[in-house]
Amino acid sequence: MRSSFPPLSCLLAFEAAARRNSFSAAAGELHLTPSAVSHQIAKLEQLLEVRLFERSVRGIALTDTGKEYMSRVSLALDAISAATDNVRKGVRNALYVHAAPSFASLWLMPRLADFAQAHPGIGLSLSSSTVHSDFSSGQVDIEIRYGVPNWPHLHVQPVFEERIQPLASPAYIEQQGIETPADLLRVPLIQSVVNVVQWADWFRSRKLDFSPGQFAYRFDRTSMALDAAVQGLGVALDSSSVAAGHLHHGRLKKVFDDRWCIKVQAHFLVCPKRHLQRSEVANFIEWIHEHARDPESAAIADSSR
Repeated sequence: MRSSFPPLSCLLAFEAAARRNSFSAAAGELHLTPSAVSHQIAKLEQLLEVRLFERSVRGIALTDTGKEYMSRVSLALDAISAATDNVRKGVRNALYVHAAPSFASLWLMPRLADFAQAHPGIGLSLSSSTVHSDFSSGQVDIEIRYGVPNWPHLHVQPVFEERIQPLASPAYIEQQGIETPADLLRVPLIQSVVNVVQWADWFRSRKLDFSPGQFAYRFDRTSMALDAAVQGLGVALDSSSVAAGHLHHGRLKKVFDDRWCIKVQAHFLVCPKRHLQRSEVANFIEWIHEHARDPESAAIADSSR
């Protein structure tokens, strides 16, 4: 028995009031009176022995504690809602995957039809954002994170080794007459600010001095940086694995051969160790690794968006 679990009616009243920023609006949504909503929230505050809202003649506002509690309660209620929908729709063997946005749209999505064919009994739900999942909410089974791995108490394994290298449209490479690494010092460069490998790192590997003033555009998404390169706005430095769709369809081209790339492991499968016991998670990991053997494979669907 979960002795510390508050009454669900209190949690629903709190979540609705916090989301709508109004006791009256929450009351209308829950088909209660504002007085009943206020009573439920007061009861919750009494149980928690904290104040969740500041009340004034101008209205209500979450306290810092209330904001933190709302972020957790909202995730938990979303998980309950999703589980309930699955039961109603007869969905079994559900798998909830969260992924870094550009990886999800450019690498994972074009391959999902193969996953559906290989595992027709698994109902996969995919979400994406740069915010890491809170596995304690029970909403996500496995996540594909980007960055430097420093996630203690979680199972972490790399997806694949990536080649980070200059990428541009074929027409742009020809128009600019790019033949050597030094030629990049005279053309506009596109920066993806979240990348684990930056232009300064690549030029250093070629023993060339680099001035950050060359950036024509800066983006916080790999997908946008690659789209800018497709449009001929400059040269992007990014993963040829994530850009596989663009490369296959001729929208982008490797400026140089693979000898002049920087190899990294930057995308990771992450989940609590106990999740590995679920067959759906194990099947997804096995499927990912099958495709990761050749991450730049041309045998994928069109990844244009």
